[in-house]
Amino acid sequence: MAEAKILIWYRNDLRLHDHEPLDQALKQVQTAGSQLVPFYCFDPRQFGQTSFGFSKTGAFRAQFLLESLADLRRSLQAINSDLIVRQGSPEAVIPALAQQLGITAVYYYREVTSEETTVEMALRQALQSIGVECVSFWGHTLLHPDDLPFEVGKLPELFTHFRKQVEQPFTVRPARRSPTHLPALPDIEAGTLLTLADLGLEPPALDDRAVLVFQGGETAGLARVNHYLWQKDCLKTYKETRNGMLGADYSSKFSPWLSLGCLSPRYLYEQVQQYEAERVRNDSTYWLIFELLWRDYFRFICTKHGDRLFRRSGLQGIEIAWKEDWQRFDRWREGTTGFPLVDANMRELAATGFMSNRGRQNVASFLTKNLGIDWRMGAEWVESLLIDYDVCSNWGNWNYTAGVGNDARGFRFFNILKQSKDYDPRGLYVKHWLPALSQVPASKVHEPWKLLPVEQQRFGIRLGVDYPNPVVDLFQSAAANEKVYNAALSAK
Repeated sequence: MAEAKILIWYRNDLRLHDHEPLDQALKQVQTAGSQLVPFYCFDPRQFGQTSFGFSKTGAFRAQFLLESLADLRRSLQAINSDLIVRQGSPEAVIPALAQQLGITAVYYYREVTSEETTVEMALRQALQSIGVECVSFWGHTLLHPDDLPFEVGKLPELFTHFRKQVEQPFTVRPARRSPTHLPALPDIEAGTLLTLADLGLEPPALDDRAVLVFQGGETAGLARVNHYLWQKDCLKTYKETRNGMLGADYSSKFSPWLSLGCLSPRYLYEQVQQYEAERVRNDSTYWLIFELLWRDYFRFICTKHGDRLFRRSGLQGIEIAWKEDWQRFDRWREGTTGFPLVDANMRELAATGFMSNRGRQNVASFLTKNLGIDWRMGAEWVESLLIDYDVCSNWGNWNYTAGVGNDARGFRFFNILKQSKDYDPRGLYVKHWLPALSQVPASKVHEPWKLLPVEQQRFGIRLGVDYPNPVVDLFQSAAANEKVYNAALSAK
């Protein structure tokens, strides 16, 4: 058998467990002289600007990435290897490295969205020209596309139809075990990990009001799973608590580690199965798998529809007359809309890089259905900030909330006042993030604009000074934007 020298191109798969490219490469490098080279490339394009001028990867996301890479490097060093790090365009850096080291093949997990696939195509062409094999694998999802009961091109346009078809039967491939030893690296400089300063970013300030201190990396991800499932036994009530907004354990918080591939969804599935066998099996244990299926669905939708997800008209092709109102957009992103639930969530996001699922739905609805602002501005803003940013889930959910997604159901807007009273009845969450409202009683805290002057004095708040007046009338604005939406729908 000839010597194999395989480069593992790490991207959004920063782990050792359940890593098919690594596992398959290891099987190819058993002969003397064979080598395996784990590699990560800092692509400057990922740290540039979005189309609306935001930092593509903000400080919270970048810090989580750097922590994850440092953890991966330590894990590789512990099993006789290391992570080679370089900066530049992968399609230029990898072929040069391949020639330097005599690499025979490059293994990687393929992506499905345009920026990433463009890089992959350019890399394939460059490697082909120098006779280096390029081998891609499918990852990131719980279900493998080859195991679906339909071709991805015939994916149902409604999630419920997708779920019902894949659940009977439900085929999840076994998670692969982590390697315990890797071949030594060739004689090469490993390279130093970049810092936030190298990326032109300031370290984010730690806010002690954050629900959790998210530490990047596979080690921290596995520890979070152990904490949530086995130490705190939270999974048994997940369905009942998942719509919370305050505290560390109302939801699993696995998403940041899933987004960078520090955790494998198949590993999570096996953990849930074990939990069901040893503790309890109920609606809550099922619901975690249900949420993983939503994540799968958005990735398959991206595979099927490509760039349509990123167009202003969305997956449905509805040409809505969206506004690009920067004054109101700034009030939204700064958390000064005058609607406490929206403002509290946006301030949490700005201060921590995280926001609950319930919060995300509300702030997205408010931006699109009440302010009528281009949904892509919102999608790009949270892309910059969210530590659990996942291109498919983020853009898929924004399509859906804006009413232009494949699973949209007409003009559906979240009644912020009802949502506030349903999910923050005592006002604890909004007071946590909006200290100006701390003395306002629960019965009034979600509608501060109704406070009489004497009440404002009693509760230590001056509307328009300490806390803003509403940027719009909630129901009038929704009605006006519904007319715009319906006009676009009828013109389609």
